[in-house]
Amino acid sequence: MKWQGRRQSKNLDDRRGMGTKGKLAAGGGIVAVIVILLQLFGGETGQQIAPIIEQINQGQTTQQVQERELTAQEKEVGDFVATVLADTEDVWNQIFRDNNLGDYKEPTMVLFSDAVRSGCGNASSASGPFYCPADQKLYMDLTFFDELKTRFGAQGGDFAIAYVTAHEIGHHIQTLLGTSQKVRQLQQQTNKVEANKLSVAQELQADFYAGVWAHHNQEYLEAGDIDEALSAANAVGDDAIQKRVQGDVVPDSFTHGTSQQRMEWFMKGYHTGDIRLGDTFSVILN
Repeated sequence: MKWQGRRQSKNLDDRRGMGTKGKLAAGGGIVAVIVILLQLFGGETGQQIAPIIEQINQGQTTQQVQERELTAQEKEVGDFVATVLADTEDVWNQIFRDNNLGDYKEPTMVLFSDAVRSGCGNASSASGPFYCPADQKLYMDLTFFDELKTRFGAQGGDFAIAYVTAHEIGHHIQTLLGTSQKVRQLQQQTNKVEANKLSVAQELQADFYAGVWAHHNQEYLEAGDIDEALSAANAVGDDAIQKRVQGDVVPDSFTHGTSQQRMEWFMKGYHTGDIRLGDTFSVILN
């Protein structure tokens, strides 16, 4: 992605390297990574993310993390994320204006190392990237992408980070438009299987919104960027994760969609660039 020398968002709160006291995963982190991927991109509601965070944090050790200077590579990745966040601001401000959706309230992205306090509760890096609607912030420990690549076969690359960022922004869009609240209400009125379908539709719509952003940001894309996004989407499909983790697939337990669904909805957003065409709910629930 062509990002160097361009505008960076002022809505980035970079807490990496700061001294924090939090719960850190013991035993190498692979169990936590599995939990991350089973729940990945599911931080669209405080009610959903808080129990996940608490479950992950149970049994972990409390440790004092000393302040340290960020490496040159870490600083560069931070600059990249700030540029991606600025691009999402430009695109979604314009889309909201064009579609008479009111003002687009720009979210804050928090980069952290090891542990963080959010409006949805305390979280360790094992919680994975998530969006908290209570404070309308995105939270991300960038070391997650190393695990995504080495443990779960994603291609990697800078646009994998851009895709995840755009997906979490998609959950912010859902919060602003009232979609997340409607989903929570419907989930409380139905059974587990139907509630899971609602969750799948919500996650796929966030993938669609990520594709819409990429469509409107094409002038800055480079060869291979979309492939990197699709590789990440493929790696975090429910079916791919379940096959890798438990050997078999249980469709009724899906909460995020299959690899194919995630890639297809991202590409639909990318090809059309039209927010009005992202009705995943009528497709998934029928």
